Amino acid sequence: MEENIVRIQTIQQFNDMKGVDTLHPLVTAFDQSGTKLMEGDTSHTYGFYCLFLKESDCGDLIYGRQSYDYQEGSIVSIAPGQIIRAVRHNKGYEPTGWALAFHPDLIRGTSLGKNIKKYTFFSYQVNEALHLSDDEKQTVLNLLRLIRSELQQPADRHSQTIICNNIELLLNHFSRFYERQFLVRKAANKEVIAKFESLLDDYYKENKQYKNGLPTVKYCANELYLSSNYFGDLIKRETGTTAQEYVQIYVMDRAKELILGHELSITQIAYELGFEYPTHFSRQFKKLEKCTPSQYRAAH
Repeated sequence: MEENIVRIQTIQQFNDMKGVDTLHPLVTAFDQSGTKLMEGDTSHTYGFYCLFLKESDCGDLIYGRQSYDYQEGSIVSIAPGQIIRAVRHNKGYEPTGWALAFHPDLIRGTSLGKNIKKYTFFSYQVNEALHLSDDEKQTVLNLLRLIRSELQQPADRHSQTIICNNIELLLNHFSRFYERQFLVRKAANKEVIAKFESLLDDYYKENKQYKNGLPTVKYCANELYLSSNYFGDLIKRETGTTAQEYVQIYVMDRAKELILGHELSITQIAYELGFEYPTHFSRQFKKLEKCTPSQYRAAH
């Protein structure tokens, strides 16, 4: 049976759902205290970016395969098109915290529009939410209130710039806070890297390369129950290389073992690793090792 999904495409629809006034057709920011509850156990998808600051127990949020009871003082970021479902524990729950939503049309041609892709946390899963310290929470609240205050002013030629600049400043703070969170979770991150290595080992032990080709970042992230963006950011911060580079280095190290330890031809090694075309293998090997597989074998 197909899941019932409520599609909220406009800021007006979002405000109507929450029972708040629409001050601008492309952006809204408000304290959720006293607003309407979203339907429980119903999936929603938005045609715009959403940020929710949690300030009380509101139950679980479900995104993909993960259920997450996100804590007080945490931020959930949602990109257009993502599907999220709220499951409430307490029937007497009153919504609190803040919501910010802005349509992609608001930021077209602005600095924020040009940089929005760098805020990879919009594609993190709910269980990868940002947890704020008290000082960080106050910074976020100050900026949300500033955005709300600007929306309440009569619109002029500076309004869009000021609103977009404040949203961009808020997102830059989130990037800083996530850096701190990655550092705090160093032990857990090292465990993820160890599991990443094991996944790559098992991929070849189970001969998955014959059916699926080379191991991918998406495959590894899915197996670790992480979004590709969060996984990629974690690997980059912990190792200094991208997750894709990490996989490539692993595959090339395996290639070296096959080149030197077996009497296989270069073509056989390429297929053994999961490359569709031997020429692709040779190009990638030369790019990383500065010599061809045959030259590497001859030199050793």
